[in-house]
Amino acid sequence: MSLSIRERFLKNTAVVSVFTMLSRVFGYVRDALMFIFISNASGALDAFFVAFRIPNFFRRIFGEGALSTAYIPVLSDYKTKEEKSEVKEFIDSSITTISLILLVVSVIGVLIAPILIYLIAPGFINSDTGQYDLSVSLLKITFPYMLFICLTAIAGSILNTYDNFAYPAVTPVILNLTLIISVLFFVPYFDEPVFALAWGLLFGGIIQLIFQIYPIIKLGLFPKIKFNSKHPGIKKIKEIMLPMIFGSSVTQINMIFDTVIASFLITGSIGWLYMSDRFVELPLALFGISIATVLLPKLSEYHNKSDDDSYNKTLNWGFKLAILISFPTMLGLILLSDPILITLLNYKEFSSNDVYMTSIALIAFSLGLPGMIGSKILITNYYSRKDTRYPVNAALKAVICNFILNITFVVILVYKNFNGAHIGLALATSISAYVNFFFLLSTAVKTKIFIIDKNTIVILLKSIIATFIMSTFLLFFDLSKKTWMNYSLTDRVGNLFLLIISASIIYFAILYLFNTKLKKIEKPS
Repeated sequence: MSLSIRERFLKNTAVVSVFTMLSRVFGYVRDALMFIFISNASGALDAFFVAFRIPNFFRRIFGEGALSTAYIPVLSDYKTKEEKSEVKEFIDSSITTISLILLVVSVIGVLIAPILIYLIAPGFINSDTGQYDLSVSLLKITFPYMLFICLTAIAGSILNTYDNFAYPAVTPVILNLTLIISVLFFVPYFDEPVFALAWGLLFGGIIQLIFQIYPIIKLGLFPKIKFNSKHPGIKKIKEIMLPMIFGSSVTQINMIFDTVIASFLITGSIGWLYMSDRFVELPLALFGISIATVLLPKLSEYHNKSDDDSYNKTLNWGFKLAILISFPTMLGLILLSDPILITLLNYKEFSSNDVYMTSIALIAFSLGLPGMIGSKILITNYYSRKDTRYPVNAALKAVICNFILNITFVVILVYKNFNGAHIGLALATSISAYVNFFFLLSTAVKTKIFIIDKNTIVILLKSIIATFIMSTFLLFFDLSKKTWMNYSLTDRVGNLFLLIISASIIYFAILYLFNTKLKKIEKPS
C-alpha cells in the first residue's frame, strides 16, 4: 500500500470520525434536552423511544446495515469494471426499485402500527398511563422516517464508493439539529410534548435526504426513474443482502428483545436503557462504524483486484486502530459513568434515581464495547468479499445467547428484588457481542481471510497495559455520585473535562513510551 493510499485512508477515517463526533455531540445535546425538559414519569418518553425504535430498527438493518453494505460492493464492481453509463443504469434501476419497496413498507408500517407496538412493547397493553395508545399514535408519524433515512443511507453509499465521506458523515447532524429545535421551540405547542419529537424526526429524515442530492448531482449520478427490477446488479444486491439482514443486525435484534422485556419492567426502564446505550454508541460510531465505513469500499476494491497483500494490511490497520480506542474507552465509561451522567443530565426532570438507573445500565453496556467494535470491523471483512454465510452463523449464535441471558438475568434480578432489573438486559447484550466477535474472528482466522500480523498482537498488549495505568490514575479521584451532585454546573463540567483530558494524555503518553506510533500502525509489515 503506497504512502498516498495510506494517507488517503487515514484522512477519510478522520473525516468520518470528526463529523461523527460532531453528530454525536449534537445527539447528546438532543437527548439531554429531551430528558431534562420532558418528564418521563408517566412513560411518555418510553412511548416515544418504542415508536422511534421500530423505524430505527429498519434503518439500521436496511439503511446503514444490510442494504448499504450490500450496495457498496456491487456498485464498486460496476465502478471498477464497467463504463460510467453502466454505472448510471445500475444506480437508476436500483434506486427506483428500492424506493418503491421502501414506500410500500412505509405504508404497511403505518397501517399495522397497533400490531407492531403490541409485538415490540407488549407490556404497554396493561399500562394504566396510556402508553400503548400513545406509542401507536407516535409510530404512525415516525414510521415514514424509515423511507427517507434508508434512501439517505444509499445516497451515502454512492458517495462513499467515490471517496466522498464528508457529506454522508455530516448528514446526521441535520437530524439532531431538527430534534433540538423541536424540543426548544415546538414542545409548548403540543398537549403531549413528545409529539414534537415525532414530527421533528420525520422532517429531519426528509431534510437529510435533500442534503445528499447536491454531491450526487456533482458526480453526474443523480438517479432517474427507471423500472428494471431484473437488472443483474439488483439481483446481486438481493443475493448479498438477504443473509445480511440478519447478520448485520445482531445488536439491533438484541435491542428489540431488550425493549420487549423492558416494557414489562418498571416505568422508565426503556428510557434508561436508551440513554445508556446512546453513550456507548458514541465510541462505537466514532471508531467501529467510522473505520468500517472507510474499510468497506477499499477492501471491496482490493478483493476485486485480487490484491490480498494490500487487503490484509488494510484490515490489520483498521483492527489496530479499533484496539487502541476500545479498551480505554470501555474503562473510561465504566469509571466515569456517574460523573458523566450527573454533568450532562442531572437537571430538572432527570432525578438522582434516573442517574443511578442509567449508570448501572451504562456500565453493563460498556463492558461489551470492544466486542461490538471488533464485530463491526470483522463483518466488513466478510461483506467486502460478498460472503454472508459466516456472519449469519455467528449472528444466530449471538442472538440465541442474548435471548437466553435476557430471560435468565431479568428473572433472577426480579426474584431477588434488585432495584434496576434492566441491567440484566444490558449485560446480556454485552456478552452476546463477544459471542458474535469470537465466532467472526475464529472463522476469519481459520479460513485465512484475515491473517493477524504480529504487530497487532503487540499493540493489543500495549493498549491493555496503558489502559490499566490510566484507570489507576482515575481511581485516585472521588468519583462518587454524592460528591458530584453537590458540585455546581461549572465545577461538574470543569472537573469532568480535566479528568477526561488527563486520562487521555496519560494513556497516549504510555503508548508513546512503548514506541506505539500511528505511522507504525499504518506502515505495511
